[in-house]
Amino acid sequence: MTLAQRWRSARPEVAGVHLDSAACSRQSTAVLDAAGRHARHEAEVGGYVAAEAAATVLDAGRAAIAALTGLAGTDVVFTTGANNALDLLFSAWPGDRTVACLPGEYGPNLAIMAANGFAVRALPVDGDGRLDVPAAARQLAADPPALVHLTALASHRGLAQPVSDLAVTCTDLGVPLVIDAAQALGHLDCAVTPAAIYGASRKWIAGPRGVGFLGIQPELARRLRPRLPPADWNLPLTVLQRLELGEANIAARVGFSVALGEHLAAGPARVRAELAEVGRLTRDAVADVAGWRVVEARDEPTAITTLAPTDGADPQKVREWLIAERRIVTTYAATERAPFEMTTPVLRASPHVDVTADDLAQFAEALATATRKI
Repeated sequence: MTLAQRWRSARPEVAGVHLDSAACSRQSTAVLDAAGRHARHEAEVGGYVAAEAAATVLDAGRAAIAALTGLAGTDVVFTTGANNALDLLFSAWPGDRTVACLPGEYGPNLAIMAANGFAVRALPVDGDGRLDVPAAARQLAADPPALVHLTALASHRGLAQPVSDLAVTCTDLGVPLVIDAAQALGHLDCAVTPAAIYGASRKWIAGPRGVGFLGIQPELARRLRPRLPPADWNLPLTVLQRLELGEANIAARVGFSVALGEHLAAGPARVRAELAEVGRLTRDAVADVAGWRVVEARDEPTAITTLAPTDGADPQKVREWLIAERRIVTTYAATERAPFEMTTPVLRASPHVDVTADDLAQFAEALATATRKI
């Protein structure tokens, strides 16, 4: 059985065509059942007793994240998502608040940086928006910021950033590198052992919504000063325990842990290769649809295909039509996703490994029809 067949058979039958994994992938039956069983166990024995019983599963989830990032399982905490993880990290930063990031940085990330008092510096990129590593190395060496932040794969464009090269550069310069892996975990190779890395469950790993992770190397963790509880209380809690303190949806964490196990069992390198092929097939399918331009190069090693309108099409209305008329799910991406780079909204297609040639042909035909009708 192929990976695509296994992926499809492990999930409830899709109601239409799902081309929206960059927003939220479809969970497997095993993930759904694991989360449901935990919720039932909470009803049977109480939430805190059930949480203690789930400790082994959650430790396995942390270990899986560690395997995918180059950190240790003890360096990982669960969060409610990527935004929560970044806010926890940046609000705990004790020193100079300067951060270097891409000009096309994700809008909500920029909002969190601003809310935590960080001054943003733009890293140099090429004409496609990909980081220019040699130029970045010179810039960082001449005037190092407190932190470097790299979104490894953007929300508004399926461009793979040179994560490994930047990780080496930042290590050599002694500047902590923070990686946003919300789109990259389970999609690109993130095992580069950065100072910190964070992401979400619901995208390419195909876990539940409302859960994510934050991984922090011990050297960086020792520098942090989390807001809660106050440090002068002198409670016997580590930095990571303080970051993870509070109410949590343990059932979602259990589901995330199971999804991570499924990803490792499928083989991360194999999944990455198949997702790259999915991207090529998707771009080929829509390359000649009138009124749209495919943003990514055909061989960009990602499964995200971004379509920019060339003749006045409204991506939001097109997305709504595709759902209402053909049950095809895509993403409408407004300019606030990358406010310093985007000039027009786009339509995004992001199928997972189970997409078929027929699915893509349906999408191309429906896109052409929607463009003519709307």
